Amino acid sequence: MNHDSYDNAYISGILHAVKSVAVVGASANDVRPSFFVMKYLLDKGYQVIPVNPGQAGREILGQMTYARLSDIPGAIDMVDIFRASDAVPGIVEEVLALDPLPKVIWMQLTVRHDEAAARAEAAGIKVVMNRCPKIEYGRLSGEIGWNGVNSGVLSSRKPVMRTGFQSYGLRTKPEDGKP
Repeated sequence: MNHDSYDNAYISGILHAVKSVAVVGASANDVRPSFFVMKYLLDKGYQVIPVNPGQAGREILGQMTYARLSDIPGAIDMVDIFRASDAVPGIVEEVLALDPLPKVIWMQLTVRHDEAAARAEAAGIKVVMNRCPKIEYGRLSGEIGWNGVNSGVLSSRKPVMRTGFQSYGLRTKPEDGKP
């Protein structure tokens, strides 16, 4: 896979398919990017599981924090990595030891490790590097345009009004064509 450029359908397919996201490197500090990405994903309806050994046993945004991925009870659909690139191989090894395997490993902005990505893909796990699911969701839903950012996605759809956050929902169809 070319990790320098992702098709909108690939990213949309991932964001449609996953329901649970383990955030490795989650922070309880409300000014850290991992904190507001967790908050955004929770607000969009994802189950978010913080992973941080220093916060294990405490709650972040009302969610119990675990020391490592293997401590999480139940299956994980996606692992979102908020750690430096040199930590990625160890995290991928931890992911590959899980049963069942997550569907996706997502590496945050500036985080990239091609060898670890190839190892995960060989095991059947989709990989996204150097991207943020919060930004990608906002871009593909059109919400990022509310802040004056050109999302590159045009639509005349009206937002879905519901309690909590107003949302267009993801507009781009996933790779398999299912909504």
